[in-house]
Amino acid sequence: MMACAGVTLSACGGAGGGIQSTPTPPSTGTTPTPTPSPTSSATPSQNYDTAGYRATKGAVAMNALAAYQRGATGAGVTLGIIDSGLDTRTGLFNGRVSSASADVAGSRGTGDEDGHGTAVAFTAAGGRGGDLAQGVAFDSTLLILRADQPGSCTGSTSGNGLGGSCSFSSDAIARGLDTARVAGARIVNISLGSNDTPPAALLAAIGRATAAGMIIVIAAGNESESNPTLMAQIANDAAVARGQVIIAGSVGQTGTISSFSNRAGQSAAHYLSALGERVEAPDETGARYLWSGTSFAAPQISGAAALLAQAFPNLTGAQIADLLLRTARDTGATGIDDVYGRGTLDLTAAFQPVGAMSVAGTGNAIAMGINARLSPAMGDARTGRVGLVALDGYARAYTLDLSGTIARASPRAMLSPALLGRIEGAVVSDGTRSVALTSAMQMPSEARLRSTLPADAAAPGRRIVAGSVTQSLTPATAIGVGFASGGDAMVAGWTGQAGAAFLLTDPGFGVDRAATASVAMRHMVGRIGVSVMAESGRFAATMPGTAPPRYDQSAVTLDRRIGDVAATLGMTRLAERSTVLGGWFGGALGQARGVSWFADAAARWRNSGGWTLGARWRSGWTRAQGDLGGGLLQSRSWSVEAGKNGLFGHDRFDLRVSQPLRVDSGGLDLRFPTHWDYTRSSVDGWTTDRLSLAPGGRELLVEARHGVMVGAGELSTHLFWRRDPGHIAALPPERGVAMKYGLTF
Repeated sequence: MMACAGVTLSACGGAGGGIQSTPTPPSTGTTPTPTPSPTSSATPSQNYDTAGYRATKGAVAMNALAAYQRGATGAGVTLGIIDSGLDTRTGLFNGRVSSASADVAGSRGTGDEDGHGTAVAFTAAGGRGGDLAQGVAFDSTLLILRADQPGSCTGSTSGNGLGGSCSFSSDAIARGLDTARVAGARIVNISLGSNDTPPAALLAAIGRATAAGMIIVIAAGNESESNPTLMAQIANDAAVARGQVIIAGSVGQTGTISSFSNRAGQSAAHYLSALGERVEAPDETGARYLWSGTSFAAPQISGAAALLAQAFPNLTGAQIADLLLRTARDTGATGIDDVYGRGTLDLTAAFQPVGAMSVAGTGNAIAMGINARLSPAMGDARTGRVGLVALDGYARAYTLDLSGTIARASPRAMLSPALLGRIEGAVVSDGTRSVALTSAMQMPSEARLRSTLPADAAAPGRRIVAGSVTQSLTPATAIGVGFASGGDAMVAGWTGQAGAAFLLTDPGFGVDRAATASVAMRHMVGRIGVSVMAESGRFAATMPGTAPPRYDQSAVTLDRRIGDVAATLGMTRLAERSTVLGGWFGGALGQARGVSWFADAAARWRNSGGWTLGARWRSGWTRAQGDLGGGLLQSRSWSVEAGKNGLFGHDRFDLRVSQPLRVDSGGLDLRFPTHWDYTRSSVDGWTTDRLSLAPGGRELLVEARHGVMVGAGELSTHLFWRRDPGHIAALPPERGVAMKYGLTF
């Protein structure tokens, strides 16, 4: 039976060898409805969703269109076929048969006497033939390695599609692998099988091939066994296979394991199934038949590997094999199982990014959820398209548009924070020294109206949350320190700019912040007061599960009182550790950080008749800088207010109109990678895009307050109206009313 020493193998085209059954002429039934083309970053130069593609059931089952639409057709990739040779008279392989093709079992040439080799080669890489089925990698180069023993294909009958029972020696297979390695083949298909223990010579040849980076696809066998053939189980030998040997099992049109196919068994980690039933392909005469067997599942996988090799030339053989197995469609029992192994071949998933994504050229991580969160000052800024080249976990380049991962900040809750808990302040002063303490009651997260009488059972939950101490050193000089208390409040008290007790507060920078420590000093120079302040703290957390971003603030303020008017001019510097005006930009967008300068002006008039008028103006300039670039932002906030004591007796009325900080103009000019050179594994094209941070909406907040003494406390009523909440034009106006009763003890 054997022409030379070694194990005799047979074709895995049917149970026990040869083709499973007499091939059936292809059906001429109705054409299936075309699968919609997936979105692609590049428009293919020609239409690949043709009748010929739809007639190729294996390509459709794996969705090879996902590869074709990226321009991957196998061009430039050498695919070896160790089998019974190839019939080239059909013209379906013209110009794509490697000159290194050889008869590795004799000196007959590479012609096919049996048809099995031609059908396998066509399934992997047959050319396009109009409306007829085609190969998976139809532009790849075929390396034909004829390995059938001379005279062993005696049952072949040209023209009627009957499969013979050719024999193949392990020595011929080994020579075929060595020939393929020398010729530079990326993939070798072996649709053959044997249940004899593979000899050392064959193992050594496979080891040399995988060491050179070759992918080897071996048919699982057609004996309906619970394990693949012993030859296919070479994939389990890590020292030889190196993770580059894939075992091919067969499924039918419905995705169910074929009755004849050997199952994954103990080789499940390396087992991948593909369509192996009723696969249309020509025999050695050019006549087309429907073939079944794991012999025809294997070239589906080999062709898919060729498509990946062309599309992503950086991938090693081990990476391509791992990618095909890792992205397989889970079939059967969840996870890796002993029937389908890793699952069924799925090129849609294989061509999508796998693993962590990073910006090409920088390595900065890209989140698939949110890569930036704009601050309230940026509102509904229209950022436009944010296109860049990103690398997945296999260093494959993709064009991504990150505009959909830039989130807007929700408008600041205005009324509920004032109702969540009781916040009280107490000041003790001896004329030169004052101590201010703020205590708060811990409350449930929802807003609620509740009694604030001294008998409140929750009183033991009260704790000191902030405090400050100020000390007059001389009649002209005072200093202050604060814990969890901002320096702004100390300076406002010194300069006479403390306003009415409005319920809705302005955070100053447009985003809630909590000071951790502050120091301040004021010194009179003639009639002008000079105050300096430094503060550190944290903004509200920008992302769930992350630490609140830190900031450092310093300011110089000049104040003077002229009659009934107290006026101030100041300059404030805000340095943010990881944000820009409270907005967070992740690594994908360069991790921009901001340094801002604000010019502040304020005036307050108060007369003996109980009238007060006040106004504030803030203009800001922010320089942002990150790994991908930066930019300049201009911002502004303002407020005007009026109040009157004794409007209706022992009462007070106040009205304020304000605009919280809003970015008026500017954005980030970010330099994004736009082209990736696989030959150099580097970015060779960059584009600078503007990320506008100026919103279209403009928030306007109006609050009216009326307070009257009732017993030992004050009852205040607050009405407010808010246009474009959070500087978001699409949001409807907000209206609210609140009543507050406070007792002082």
